[in-house]
Amino acid sequence: MSETQVKQQNTAAFYGQSVASFAVALGAVGLGILYLDADVWVRGFLAIAVLYLTTSAFTLAKVIRDRQEAGQIVSRVDQARLEKLLAEHDPFQKSSKL
Repeated sequence: MSETQVKQQNTAAFYGQSVASFAVALGAVGLGILYLDADVWVRGFLAIAVLYLTTSAFTLAKVIRDRQEAGQIVSRVDQARLEKLLAEHDPFQKSSKL
């Protein structure tokens, strides 16, 4: 009666592409900062800003994923309660409340 949801998984190719894309983007920004025609302190500031932005992006992605997973758990509990009520309900049983 209950349907088990299949957990969605990404393919190995998508995972590899995502990692490669992240590495290329971070490397390109790093090289851009390294060869920037500016003082050392400006390049250092930009490098720290890129690292901060990167860690913030990872944290944001984790928070969004955790919130989505928590919502799915609550939905599953509600679905289980409904299925239990429907399974226990007998429409042919005489009610003593009449």
